Amino acid sequence: MEATGGKVGVVGVGRVGQACAFALLLRGSCRELVLVDRTEERAVGVATDLRYGAPLGAPVEITAGDADALAGCDVVLITAGVNEKSGGATDRNDPRGRLVLLEPNADIYRDIVPRVVEAAPGALLVAVTDPPDPLADLTRTVAGHDRVLSTGTVIDTLRFRTHVAAQLGVHPRSVDGLVVGEHGTSQVMLWSGVSVQGTPLEQALEGCRPDRSLDEVREQVEKEVRYANIAIIEGNDASQYGIGVVCARIAEAALRDERLAMPVAAYRERHGVTIGLPTVVGREGAVAELEPAMSEEEGEAFGRSVATLREAAHGVDALRQ
Repeated sequence: MEATGGKVGVVGVGRVGQACAFALLLRGSCRELVLVDRTEERAVGVATDLRYGAPLGAPVEITAGDADALAGCDVVLITAGVNEKSGGATDRNDPRGRLVLLEPNADIYRDIVPRVVEAAPGALLVAVTDPPDPLADLTRTVAGHDRVLSTGTVIDTLRFRTHVAAQLGVHPRSVDGLVVGEHGTSQVMLWSGVSVQGTPLEQALEGCRPDRSLDEVREQVEKEVRYANIAIIEGNDASQYGIGVVCARIAEAALRDERLAMPVAAYRERHGVTIGLPTVVGREGAVAELEPAMSEEEGEAFGRSVATLREAAHGVDALRQ
């Protein structure tokens, strides 16, 4: 096993930051990994713990430090902030969802991002903290450059494929499906494009699960995917491992300049906001944009998601004044 070249920083070593670091180590995503946290002892403790397991995998140098230690980073994952449980973002009946965390986490990003940019001016910055899309908009403004992504709807898309696959009794890799829009309650599942190895979903159901109707599957999957984070938090206090692997994969795509298409969120001029859509990821972040086909119903829902994120972005601007 050989690690990918390059240096990755993780800023914020809480539950999600630790999961990101662990995934980066296990996958051999980079040659150097640096952990930064406002509580220095925590960063040092996690780095030390990871180093004891590192000899069993690809060679990855793991250190802890302050913002200056980010110098030379190619990718910086920003995971610092108030999480969903402590921030009160676990009410299924609250249409704001993760957006209730925007104000406190925007303040944290305004403090962190300038220090990250000063130490690592050439790094791709990835907003992981919830709500990641408006925080990526804020990061882009504060950083003064466009090498900014949020994790977008990558994890939502994986959840979507996993739950559709469970309904069909097939492996999730067999399912082609996409979630776009906000990483939040206004996200849009593109049912019109779901297929199993090229077989449209309705036909796949007839072959795999003739006892299930499309409406039944859709209702069940929508509920499971839209509130997956809350279900996880109710059982384990934090939703961390899935997003940790997603962050490692985004970092790899950038470090290797893979030009991998994935539904991260990047700023879209057409929509005037950072939003989750298929994006070609390379060394500079978003290197090309794709627009998936949508039904009329899906297009209208996507428009509402755009409006939700625009309002959130304007709220961040208002908070700065």
